Amino acid sequence: MLFDCNGKILDLTRPQVMGVLNVTPDSFSDGGDFFCLDKAVARALQMEAEGAAIVDIGGESTRPGAVPVAVDDEIGRVVPVIEALQSQLKVPISIDTRKPEVMRAAIQAGAGFINDINALRDPGALEMAAECTVPVCLMHMQGEPRSMQADPRYENVVDEVAEFLQQRVSACAQVGIRRERKLLGPGFGFGKTVVHNLRLLKRLDELTRLGLPIVVGLSRKSMIGQLLGLEPGERLPASIALAVLAVERGARLVRSHDVAATWQALQMKAALKNIN
Repeated sequence: MLFDCNGKILDLTRPQVMGVLNVTPDSFSDGGDFFCLDKAVARALQMEAEGAAIVDIGGESTRPGAVPVAVDDEIGRVVPVIEALQSQLKVPISIDTRKPEVMRAAIQAGAGFINDINALRDPGALEMAAECTVPVCLMHMQGEPRSMQADPRYENVVDEVAEFLQQRVSACAQVGIRRERKLLGPGFGFGKTVVHNLRLLKRLDELTRLGLPIVVGLSRKSMIGQLLGLEPGERLPASIALAVLAVERGARLVRSHDVAATWQALQMKAALKNIN
Protein backbone atom coordinates (compact mmCIF):
# COMPACT_ATOMS: atom_id res chain seq x y z
CA MET A 1 0.00 0.00 0.00
CA LEU A 2 2.03 2.88 -1.36
CA PHE A 3 0.29 6.21 -1.92
CA ASP A 4 1.69 8.93 -4.20
CA CYS A 5 1.00 12.16 -2.32
CA ASN A 6 1.91 14.88 -4.80
CA GLY A 7 5.35 13.36 -5.36
CA LYS A 8 5.96 12.16 -1.79
CA ILE A 9 5.24 8.55 -0.84
CA LEU A 10 3.09 7.38 2.07
CA ASP A 11 4.04 3.78 2.80
CA LEU A 12 1.22 1.87 4.48
CA THR A 13 2.67 -1.59 4.00
CA ARG A 14 2.94 -1.36 7.79
CA PRO A 15 0.97 0.76 10.30
CA GLN A 16 2.13 4.37 10.46
CA VAL A 17 1.59 7.52 12.49
CA MET A 18 -0.05 10.67 11.14
CA GLY A 19 1.09 13.71 13.10
CA VAL A 20 -1.68 16.15 14.00
CA LEU A 21 -0.86 19.84 13.52
CA ASN A 22 -3.70 22.22 14.34
CA VAL A 23 -3.06 25.80 13.23
CA THR A 24 -6.16 27.03 15.02
CA PRO A 25 -6.83 29.08 18.15
CA ASP A 26 -9.55 26.75 19.46
CA SER A 27 -8.82 23.05 18.84
CA PHE A 28 -9.85 20.86 21.78
CA SER A 29 -6.37 19.68 22.74
CA ASP A 30 -3.75 22.11 21.45
CA GLY A 31 -5.69 25.16 20.31
CA GLY A 32 -3.33 28.09 19.91
CA ASP A 33 -0.15 26.11 20.59
CA PHE A 34 0.95 26.20 16.93
CA PHE A 35 -1.07 29.17 15.61
CA CYS A 36 2.20 31.03 14.96
CA LEU A 37 3.88 30.11 11.65
CA ASP A 38 7.33 29.52 13.14
CA LYS A 39 5.95 27.27 15.88
CA ALA A 40 3.85 25.31 13.38
CA VAL A 41 6.82 24.71 11.09
CA ALA A 42 9.05 23.67 13.99
CA ARG A 43 6.41 21.27 15.30
CA ALA A 44 5.92 19.64 11.88
CA LEU A 45 9.67 19.06 11.50
CA GLN A 46 9.79 17.67 15.03
CA MET A 47 6.96 15.23 14.26
CA GLU A 48 8.80 13.99 11.17
CA ALA A 49 11.91 13.43 13.29
CA GLU A 50 9.82 11.55 15.84
CA GLY A 51 8.53 9.10 13.22
CA ALA A 52 5.46 10.63 11.59
CA ALA A 53 4.91 9.21 8.11
CA ILE A 54 2.65 12.14 7.19
CA VAL A 55 1.73 15.47 8.82
CA ASP A 56 -1.94 16.49 8.88
CA ILE A 57 -2.49 20.26 8.92
CA GLY A 58 -5.87 21.68 9.88
CA GLY A 59 -7.06 25.28 10.01
CA GLU A 60 -10.57 24.73 11.36
CA SER A 61 -11.41 23.12 14.68
CA THR A 62 -13.81 20.19 14.42
CA ARG A 63 -14.25 19.67 18.15
CA PRO A 64 -17.87 19.28 19.34
CA GLY A 65 -19.53 22.68 19.33
CA ALA A 66 -16.96 24.25 17.02
CA VAL A 67 -18.01 27.28 14.96
CA PRO A 68 -17.28 27.11 11.20
CA VAL A 69 -14.37 29.14 9.82
CA ALA A 70 -14.64 31.25 6.66
CA VAL A 71 -12.88 29.85 3.59
CA ASP A 72 -10.43 32.75 3.28
CA ASP A 73 -9.55 32.54 6.96
CA GLU A 74 -8.89 28.81 6.74
CA ILE A 75 -6.73 29.23 3.65
CA GLY A 76 -4.84 32.03 5.39
CA ARG A 77 -4.05 29.71 8.28
CA VAL A 78 -2.91 26.59 6.41
CA VAL A 79 -1.34 27.72 3.14
CA PRO A 80 1.61 29.66 4.64
CA VAL A 81 2.46 26.64 6.80
CA ILE A 82 2.27 24.24 3.85
CA GLU A 83 4.36 26.56 1.65
CA ALA A 84 7.00 26.80 4.37
CA LEU A 85 7.09 23.04 4.88
CA GLN A 86 6.72 21.55 1.41
CA SER A 87 10.44 21.83 0.61
CA GLN A 88 11.59 20.95 4.14
CA LEU A 89 9.51 17.87 4.95
CA LYS A 90 10.43 14.59 3.30
CA VAL A 91 7.10 13.05 4.34
CA PRO A 92 3.79 14.02 2.72
CA ILE A 93 1.60 16.86 3.97
CA SER A 94 -2.12 16.25 4.49
CA ILE A 95 -4.76 18.96 4.49
CA ASP A 96 -7.53 18.41 7.04
CA THR A 97 -10.50 20.21 5.50
CA ARG A 98 -13.98 19.73 4.13
CA LYS A 99 -13.97 22.81 1.86
CA PRO A 100 -13.11 22.34 -1.83
CA GLU A 101 -11.52 25.80 -2.07
CA VAL A 102 -9.17 24.96 0.79
CA MET A 103 -8.36 21.61 -0.81
CA ARG A 104 -7.31 23.33 -4.03
CA ALA A 105 -5.22 26.00 -2.31
CA ALA A 106 -3.51 23.45 -0.07
CA ILE A 107 -2.65 21.06 -2.92
CA GLN A 108 -1.30 23.96 -5.01
CA ALA A 109 0.85 24.96 -2.03
CA GLY A 110 2.34 21.47 -1.74
CA ALA A 111 -0.02 19.24 0.23
CA GLY A 112 -0.51 15.75 -1.18
CA PHE A 113 -3.34 14.17 0.80
CA ILE A 114 -6.91 15.21 1.64
CA ASN A 115 -8.35 14.29 5.04
CA ASP A 116 -12.06 15.15 5.00
CA ILE A 117 -14.23 14.61 8.08
CA ASN A 118 -17.29 15.03 5.83
CA ALA A 119 -16.26 12.36 3.29
CA LEU A 120 -16.44 14.80 0.35
CA ARG A 121 -20.11 15.63 0.93
CA ASP A 122 -19.73 19.42 0.79
CA PRO A 123 -20.85 20.89 -2.56
CA GLY A 124 -18.02 20.59 -5.06
CA ALA A 125 -15.76 18.54 -2.78
CA LEU A 126 -16.06 15.32 -4.79
CA GLU A 127 -15.18 17.08 -8.01
CA MET A 128 -12.31 18.96 -6.41
CA ALA A 129 -10.81 15.78 -4.96
CA ALA A 130 -11.04 14.16 -8.37
CA GLU A 131 -9.29 17.16 -9.94
CA CYS A 132 -6.51 17.20 -7.33
CA THR A 133 -5.59 13.53 -8.00
CA VAL A 134 -4.18 12.92 -4.51
CA PRO A 135 -5.21 10.28 -1.95
CA VAL A 136 -8.25 11.09 0.16
CA CYS A 137 -9.48 9.83 3.52
CA LEU A 138 -13.26 9.53 3.70
CA MET A 139 -14.47 9.79 7.29
CA HIS A 140 -17.84 9.04 8.85
CA MET A 141 -19.57 11.78 10.80
CA GLN A 142 -23.15 11.91 12.03
CA GLY A 143 -24.38 15.50 12.00
CA GLU A 144 -22.20 18.62 12.09
CA PRO A 145 -19.37 19.52 14.50
CA ARG A 146 -21.48 22.20 16.17
CA SER A 147 -24.21 19.74 17.17
CA MET A 148 -22.92 16.22 16.46
CA GLN A 149 -22.62 15.21 20.12
CA ALA A 150 -26.08 16.45 21.14
CA ASP A 151 -27.89 13.12 20.75
CA PRO A 152 -26.14 10.63 18.39
CA ARG A 153 -28.18 7.50 17.72
CA TYR A 154 -27.65 4.27 15.77
CA GLU A 155 -29.44 0.95 15.43
CA ASN A 156 -26.07 -0.73 14.79
CA VAL A 157 -23.17 1.71 14.72
CA VAL A 158 -20.67 -0.63 13.01
CA ASP A 159 -23.03 -1.66 10.23
CA GLU A 160 -24.21 1.91 9.65
CA VAL A 161 -20.68 3.32 9.52
CA ALA A 162 -19.65 0.56 7.10
CA GLU A 163 -22.66 1.22 4.87
CA PHE A 164 -21.97 4.95 4.82
CA LEU A 165 -18.31 4.47 3.93
CA GLN A 166 -19.19 2.06 1.13
CA GLN A 167 -21.63 4.62 -0.27
CA ARG A 168 -18.94 7.30 -0.25
CA VAL A 169 -16.48 4.95 -1.97
CA SER A 170 -19.08 4.47 -4.69
CA ALA A 171 -19.69 8.21 -4.96
CA CYS A 172 -15.95 8.74 -5.45
CA ALA A 173 -15.85 6.10 -8.18
CA GLN A 174 -18.59 7.94 -10.07
CA VAL A 175 -16.41 11.04 -10.43
CA GLY A 176 -13.28 9.10 -11.34
CA ILE A 177 -11.47 8.88 -8.00
CA ARG A 178 -9.70 5.55 -8.28
CA ARG A 179 -9.95 2.97 -5.54
CA GLU A 180 -6.21 3.01 -4.88
CA ARG A 181 -6.49 6.68 -3.83
CA LYS A 182 -9.03 6.07 -1.05
CA LEU A 183 -8.70 5.50 2.68
CA LEU A 184 -11.49 5.20 5.24
CA GLY A 185 -12.04 6.63 8.72
CA PRO A 186 -14.73 5.47 11.19
CA GLY A 187 -14.80 8.91 12.79
CA PHE A 188 -14.32 8.20 16.47
CA GLY A 189 -16.01 10.97 18.46
CA PHE A 190 -17.80 12.47 15.47
CA GLY A 191 -21.46 12.03 16.32
CA LYS A 192 -20.89 9.04 18.61
CA THR A 193 -21.24 8.29 22.30
CA VAL A 194 -18.58 6.53 24.35
CA VAL A 195 -20.41 3.23 23.83
CA HIS A 196 -20.57 3.82 20.07
CA ASN A 197 -16.83 4.51 20.00
CA LEU A 198 -16.01 1.40 22.00
CA ARG A 199 -18.17 -0.79 19.79
CA LEU A 200 -16.48 0.63 16.69
CA LEU A 201 -13.05 -0.04 18.13
CA LYS A 202 -13.91 -3.54 19.29
CA ARG A 203 -15.19 -4.47 15.83
CA LEU A 204 -12.82 -2.33 13.75
CA ASP A 205 -11.64 -5.39 11.86
CA GLU A 206 -15.10 -5.56 10.24
CA LEU A 207 -14.42 -2.23 8.50
CA THR A 208 -11.19 -3.62 7.04
CA ARG A 209 -13.41 -5.97 5.01
CA LEU A 210 -14.24 -2.97 2.83
CA GLY A 211 -10.76 -3.54 1.41
CA LEU A 212 -9.28 -0.08 1.97
CA PRO A 213 -6.79 1.20 4.59
CA ILE A 214 -8.38 2.35 7.83
CA VAL A 215 -7.37 5.67 9.42
CA VAL A 216 -8.18 6.20 13.11
CA GLY A 217 -8.14 9.28 15.31
CA LEU A 218 -8.24 8.37 18.99
CA SER A 219 -5.54 10.65 20.35
CA ARG A 220 -6.64 12.58 23.48
CA LYS A 221 -10.31 12.01 22.59
CA SER A 222 -13.11 13.04 24.92
CA MET A 223 -14.09 9.39 25.38
CA ILE A 224 -10.93 9.02 27.45
CA GLY A 225 -11.92 11.98 29.54
CA GLN A 226 -15.43 10.63 30.07
CA LEU A 227 -14.20 7.17 31.04
CA LEU A 228 -11.22 8.20 33.17
CA GLY A 229 -11.96 11.77 34.23
CA LEU A 230 -8.82 13.15 32.58
CA GLU A 231 -8.10 16.48 30.90
CA PRO A 232 -6.68 16.41 27.32
CA GLY A 233 -3.09 16.86 28.47
CA GLU A 234 -3.41 13.86 30.79
CA ARG A 235 -4.62 11.36 28.19
CA LEU A 236 -1.35 10.11 26.67
CA PRO A 237 -1.23 6.60 28.24
CA ALA A 238 -4.83 5.88 27.27
CA SER A 239 -4.26 7.30 23.78
CA ILE A 240 -1.30 4.96 23.28
CA ALA A 241 -3.37 1.98 24.43
CA LEU A 242 -6.17 2.86 22.01
CA ALA A 243 -3.69 3.28 19.14
CA VAL A 244 -2.22 -0.19 19.71
CA LEU A 245 -5.68 -1.74 20.05
CA ALA A 246 -6.73 -0.11 16.78
CA VAL A 247 -3.68 -1.40 14.93
CA GLU A 248 -4.28 -4.87 16.32
CA ARG A 249 -7.72 -4.66 14.71
CA GLY A 250 -6.41 -3.58 11.32
CA ALA A 251 -5.84 0.20 11.36
CA ARG A 252 -3.01 1.29 9.05
CA LEU A 253 -2.72 4.99 9.88
CA VAL A 254 -3.04 6.41 13.40
CA ARG A 255 -3.54 10.15 13.94
CA SER A 256 -1.66 11.38 16.98
CA HIS A 257 -0.78 14.59 18.78
CA ASP A 258 2.02 12.67 20.55
CA VAL A 259 4.02 11.24 17.66
CA ALA A 260 7.13 9.95 19.43
CA ALA A 261 5.24 7.94 22.05
CA THR A 262 2.78 6.54 19.51
CA TRP A 263 5.54 5.61 17.04
CA GLN A 264 7.49 3.82 19.78
CA ALA A 265 4.42 1.86 20.84
CA LEU A 266 3.76 0.73 17.27
CA GLN A 267 7.40 -0.31 16.84
CA MET A 268 7.16 -2.55 19.90
CA LYS A 269 3.97 -4.10 18.58
CA ALA A 270 5.67 -4.71 15.21
CA ALA A 271 8.68 -6.31 16.93
CA LEU A 272 6.41 -8.75 18.73
CA LYS A 273 4.55 -9.57 15.53
CA ASN A 274 7.81 -10.41 13.77
CA ILE A 275 8.87 -13.01 16.36
CA ASN A 276 8.03 -16.62 15.52
